[in-house]
Amino acid sequence: MQVLPYGGTFDPEAAHAAERSGLARLALLIETPYGVMTLVQRGEALSELRFSGETLMARQLADTPLLQEAKRQLDAYFAGKLRQFDLPLAPLGTSFQTLIWQTLTAEVPYGQTITYGELAKRAGNPAASRAVGMANHRNPLPIFIPCHRVIGAGGKLVGYGGGLPLKQSLLNLEART
Repeated sequence: MQVLPYGGTFDPEAAHAAERSGLARLALLIETPYGVMTLVQRGEALSELRFSGETLMARQLADTPLLQEAKRQLDAYFAGKLRQFDLPLAPLGTSFQTLIWQTLTAEVPYGQTITYGELAKRAGNPAASRAVGMANHRNPLPIFIPCHRVIGAGGKLVGYGGGLPLKQSLLNLEART
């Protein structure tokens, strides 16, 4: 488990343990300025954020203290009043994916961007910019793990699970506050 510089935790091992033990996914649907999103908790950590239109895939609707806190922090972020999330995160991914997500979460602060190539360098694999793109594509916790801050060479917006208009909106939000 990694304690993030701002207080939250990042524990991909907890995600694997939850997967192996078959812990239920508890989900909360929330209204946001960008449409309905689904927050998902597995065990004692936030494991997924899904954008509007993505299926629930055998999740149980619930209203837990963690999901309510995640909603509160996400609402504050969208209102421009929160720059750092303080939540236990447990994304499920490969060791390379989690390395990229940890590096991104720890090293690219609110309001800043990084290129895929630079993120690959910071993660210790300078030739892996395409693999970084794939890791970001598979990010189960967008916004919390800020893959919207990763841009193409020359500042070009490329790839985002929520679509490029949402990516641009999130970058604009962070630039304003």
